[in-house]
Amino acid sequence: MNLLLLTDGRFPAGGHAHSGGIEAAVMAGRVTGVDTLAVFLAGRLTTAGRVAAALAAAGAAGGQDLALLDAEAGARIPSPALRAASRVQGRALLRTARAVLDGVPPQPDELYLPVAMGAVCSATPGLGPVDAARWALYDAVSGPASAAVRLLGLDPFRVWGVVASLLPEAEALAGDAAAGAGRLLRHLPSCSAPLLEVDAEHHAAAEVRLFAS
Repeated sequence: MNLLLLTDGRFPAGGHAHSGGIEAAVMAGRVTGVDTLAVFLAGRLTTAGRVAAALAAAGAAGGQDLALLDAEAGARIPSPALRAASRVQGRALLRTARAVLDGVPPQPDELYLPVAMGAVCSATPGLGPVDAARWALYDAVSGPASAAVRLLGLDPFRVWGVVASLLPEAEALAGDAAAGAGRLLRHLPSCSAPLLEVDAEHHAAAEVRLFAS
């Protein structure tokens, strides 16, 4: 039940203010409908999502120095705009989790989002590395999917059909992330998604935008 609470879109951790890069992709004309959204989400799942899952699983496994893990997370986010957005979301998640869940320690108070996910799972009874990885992967596709409905007026049933079609791959990635949760930090995946990084910088400079990132 704790994982259901954390992944609920109504959990007040601030994720609704971020589009996961979809607004920038819409602005650039790369996502125009459900078909192009499906390509975007599949790519995001296997790049940024895979990295986030590995970081979250490592944080949930315990035994890792969170400061070092957080530094590894930052090294995997080249875009300053994306680093700032991840910090904001991580901070909001930690603040909210401490208010509604028992056992989440008061420190550290600032972590990148996937590391914060791992830290929250580590401190929450019944949750472990695979849950943290599932959470990170679901967040990687559900946030942009929801934002795309708002930005493009897409049929939400078709959009969530796309999300559902990605869940078997997400489950396999979560298993891989959990299996590697105890590996050396430098061996964690570092999949590249250059367009997400470049688009984030353009989006941050845009005069008119609906989402913070």
